Amino acid sequence: MSDEPWWREIGTFLAFVYLYARKRAFRAWRRFEFGKGILVEGLYQQRGKYARPFTHSGMVGLVMVGITMGPLIINQFPDAAATEGERSSLILGQTAIQAQTVLSEKPRAEVVDYTVAEGDTLSSVAEKFGVSLETVLWANDLTAKSTIKPGTTLAIPPVTGVVHKVGRGETIYSIAKKYDVEAQNIVNWPYNSYANDETFALAVGQVVVVPDGVMPEAAPPTSPRYIARKTPDAGAVTATGQFVWPTQGTISQQPVWYHMALDISNRGAPDILAADSGTVILAGWPDGGGYGNRIIIDHGNGYETLYAHLSGVYVSSGQTVSRGTAIGKMGSTGRSTGTHLHFEVRKDGVLMNPWGYLQ
Repeated sequence: MSDEPWWREIGTFLAFVYLYARKRAFRAWRRFEFGKGILVEGLYQQRGKYARPFTHSGMVGLVMVGITMGPLIINQFPDAAATEGERSSLILGQTAIQAQTVLSEKPRAEVVDYTVAEGDTLSSVAEKFGVSLETVLWANDLTAKSTIKPGTTLAIPPVTGVVHKVGRGETIYSIAKKYDVEAQNIVNWPYNSYANDETFALAVGQVVVVPDGVMPEAAPPTSPRYIARKTPDAGAVTATGQFVWPTQGTISQQPVWYHMALDISNRGAPDILAADSGTVILAGWPDGGGYGNRIIIDHGNGYETLYAHLSGVYVSSGQTVSRGTAIGKMGSTGRSTGTHLHFEVRKDGVLMNPWGYLQ
């Protein structure tokens, strides 16, 4: 039997337990870091390749949680399930649940059928759905001289342009050429799907929306193009809130609700200029996302500008630039079909129409 006091033996025992636990924890930490390093290196080398599987897996998980926990949450908190605009009659202990359906205000993604009412005209129907008259005519094989009667069913596309059924051998490039738009316009429409998201391959028979497309026989002899030109009075070192043109080229995509940006195309791939003075807060392609190589400049007055799809980046994060400074080179990286600049203006984090700010 030991002559040491009992409290010393307890102290020795606790010291041994501490050293043992520390050693085991250190080994576990090293194994974790080693595994994490291998995983990160693999994901970095395959950047962007696994984004889609991870996203899909996450969505499936959320759906399963919603299906499993949704009824329980509704039964536990029936009052929270109803709002002033949507009241559901939740009857506990009964099998019947009466609910009032509220139509979503989300923009349409597909063609809808509309039954002509008394007093409707082709123009009024087009105005009601926010599309051009020509869009309604093309979708229904009508002409400007056609008349409609109550009870007639009209197909209404979701946006001004053409709805095209893909034929054998067709690509987004051939379809874009047929309807006198840039292929990027088709890619920018968020509801178009592809057999291959990297090459934008199409499946025979699928339906593609061509925003701003024009039927070949209806195309005017001369199609006006907006031209983006460099503004000569660049060089300011203090942000002004008024932006100079960031490059030269043809405006291939106007700002619309699903693409609040200007696309400026130029096969010569000119330099991209800072539209106003500020500090670079992002430069490069950190996430493998659809913007590709891009630059974001914080102008210090609530405004930020974004320049995407670049083939080269001349600046780095934290660098201060003056208005008109060359910051990169036009390219076609990311979700892009050709050499162009995707230019955004943001005010307090909200996308703004660039036309209201360019000089």
